[in-house]
Amino acid sequence: MSDHHHGQTEVIGGRLRLALGLTLVILLVEAAAGWLAHSLALLADAGHILTDVVALGLAWFAVEQAKRPADARRTYGYHRVGILAAMVNGAGLILIVAFVAVEAVRRFASPEPVQGGLVITAALLAIAVNAFIAVGLRETGGNLNVRAAMLHVLGDIGASVGVILAGVIILLTGWYYADPLISLGIAALIAWAALQIVRDTGHVLLEGTPSGVDLGSVEATILEADGVASVHDLHVWSLDAQQLALSCHVVVQESLLTADAEHLVRRLEQQLCDRFEIGHTTVQIEACHPCDPALEHSVGQHNHPHAVAPSPRVKGSELRHEHQP
Repeated sequence: MSDHHHGQTEVIGGRLRLALGLTLVILLVEAAAGWLAHSLALLADAGHILTDVVALGLAWFAVEQAKRPADARRTYGYHRVGILAAMVNGAGLILIVAFVAVEAVRRFASPEPVQGGLVITAALLAIAVNAFIAVGLRETGGNLNVRAAMLHVLGDIGASVGVILAGVIILLTGWYYADPLISLGIAALIAWAALQIVRDTGHVLLEGTPSGVDLGSVEATILEADGVASVHDLHVWSLDAQQLALSCHVVVQESLLTADAEHLVRRLEQQLCDRFEIGHTTVQIEACHPCDPALEHSVGQHNHPHAVAPSPRVKGSELRHEHQP
């Protein structure tokens, strides 16, 4: 890891730790204020802030885990610990939505007095701190992990605006139904975030093609390289939200020298990293004709060695490289 990359990682980690600490403070303040003010909307917003705590915590955890080297038991490192934690947290957030929805229905049937002034004060504090957090995270650059966490923070600012609206309505009109009504809207935001987390983590665990990566474009990039006759058994998947991996079989002419084949692989690695941010590549070079096209993309059926005649120049070989984007 270069000094520049290490320094940037430390800056990102520091900003995320600060954001996590401040968000925990907001969570405690809003939860206490919601309890004292009897505001379900404020308690629901505290539940929404909990999604920020989860997102920021996982983002910080991912940065820290990225520093750990792979070992004999975890050859790809520990990136997917964060994915498993995200799925569990997503399920927990759905339980929060259920609680808020049940309580909102109860309050529609029997409205409770709400202290609008305390609600507005707590929500304004949350907006100010979240705005500070968002600016700090934005200054860390284009890290996708941090950007995802920042979107959670921006979403909470929107939820806090809804809480302020409920407080204003209660202060001006005394219409206490505004509190459970706004809380249902915030619960919908939490449910949307939770379902997104469960869906995205499930996609990673199923080793689906990462969003934003077009498999056809990846294949076309490989075929554009000089010396490549065809490509098959092409797979692209995610180790976590940021780490992408690829494996494929590349068919070349039998006359290609072994050294030239290795240079070809290095060029492919660089192109795949530059265009698609794929940092882990495993390319198997084959000096033979592809197998039956009907089996080229079938993992279960296409799991056998090629019948390659011995060649003094190139034999079937696997070249793996991990490139840091």
